[in-house]
Amino acid sequence: MSARNPGVEYDSSWFDNIYVNLPAVKRRAETLGTRRTVKKQWQAAWLLRAVTCIDLTTLAGDDTPSNVSRLCFKAANPVGKDILKAVEMENEGISVGAVCVYPNRVAESVKFLRAANRSDIPVASVATGFPTGQVPLKTRLEEIRMAVADGAKEIDIVINRQYALEGNWKGVYEEVRMMREACGEAHMKTILATGELGSMVNVYKASMACMMAGADFIKTSTGKEGVNAILPVALVMVRAIREYHQRTGQKVGFKPAGGIRSAKDACTWLSLMKEELGDEWLSPHLFRLGASSLLIDIERQLFHYVYGRYAATHEIPLS
Repeated sequence: MSARNPGVEYDSSWFDNIYVNLPAVKRRAETLGTRRTVKKQWQAAWLLRAVTCIDLTTLAGDDTPSNVSRLCFKAANPVGKDILKAVEMENEGISVGAVCVYPNRVAESVKFLRAANRSDIPVASVATGFPTGQVPLKTRLEEIRMAVADGAKEIDIVINRQYALEGNWKGVYEEVRMMREACGEAHMKTILATGELGSMVNVYKASMACMMAGADFIKTSTGKEGVNAILPVALVMVRAIREYHQRTGQKVGFKPAGGIRSAKDACTWLSLMKEELGDEWLSPHLFRLGASSLLIDIERQLFHYVYGRYAATHEIPLS
């Protein structure tokens, strides 16, 4: 992870006279979503970079120690050794960016990653009444502290959508500031749940309020909304990141989550980061992909690059 974003004092003037040119945003998004992707060895390189930025996730009601264990061992060895050897990357320590689980799965995730000899892979935990946030603030803050005490190095919090929809940006700021404090040394990703914010202006203002409050990452979605990670929303968020960096000198990361399933999608998101924020944002300390099934397709494409055919399902085991 990068250096922490300390945040800044709340300044209401940052929220005055904000306009988003929606047709222009959509036109720009279309140029990203319809272009041809990179090919051959360049595609293989981009896909390996995407693997290192994945938050390998399981957030299901039927999670058990067994499937969390498999997820952690897959996180430690996300791509087959034969594939890594063929592309001369077998000694690079390729792993995913983090393992993301519910708070009560944090301690066992830490244990399983240690058993896989990859204690360096951080455990990220959703918290604060994920996915709705509709629990008392005291409970949300305590959930963060418990996850951190169990070994979570990253916390994915959800913002108060009521405050956002009411335009109470100081309220959003103050709650996120308290959550940042509860995280201690753990890095904080703030989930905006953009599909529930109502407008692009609200997406921009929510992004800025969270960064002002000390968010280390801003994240599109919980993955549970009707609309999750889409390019027009992402453009508004990454341009808020760029403006925040220009104002403060602080670099904040970006995490799209929900509905990202194909290797081509991963390359599209990487190209968005490269073009809008620069090469520094093409690394796991400033970019993450929230996904559970994306890794399967990436490994299929890498298998095809190496062997000239697509793998059968049984040839690519996933957690």
